[in-house]
Amino acid sequence: MKATETLNKIAHLLNVDLSTQEEVKLEQMKLDNGTVIEAESFEAGQSVFIVTEDERVALPIGDYQLENGMTLIVAEEGIIAEIREGEEAPAQEEAPEEEVEAAEEEVKEEEMAYATKEELGAAIDELKGMIEEIKGMMAPKEEEMAKEKLSTQKPAAKPIKANPEAKQPANMKSFAHQAKGTTLDRVLAKIAQR
Repeated sequence: MKATETLNKIAHLLNVDLSTQEEVKLEQMKLDNGTVIEAESFEAGQSVFIVTEDERVALPIGDYQLENGMTLIVAEEGIIAEIREGEEAPAQEEAPEEEVEAAEEEVKEEEMAYATKEELGAAIDELKGMIEEIKGMMAPKEEEMAKEKLSTQKPAAKPIKANPEAKQPANMKSFAHQAKGTTLDRVLAKIAQR
């Protein structure tokens, strides 16, 4: 069974007439920076999206220059407020500092959100270069600090001196002398100990 036949059977069971369904055709335009945006029609009140490879994202609040010179104004995220001819920007009232800071943060996020793979790769390469440069600067200092630390430390234990030819005590007695000897042996032994 083909997919269209299956779809028609489901539509019949749900009492839906597929022939009356109209297709929505979306218009696409490009911003002056090359970003593709899409809307059902570019009029006030219509939804507008940024087209990416994988998905569609609602266009953030702000003023956008189109390639044809028109200005697209988005007052609510993803909804067109108005489209103006030329590069005139609407006169805005002074906003409180909090709103200005929030707008600056949105612009920073917007700038960061549209980084290309090439820009990210270049930034990563630049950071790697900086890290290597810092490591190069730190290596001689680390070696110098290690030498200073070792030279100022006290040894953990007294050094062991090898003495393979140690002198044997002079009063070494043989097994025969360990037995009780004569008086002469005891006198001579006492003399040898002094």
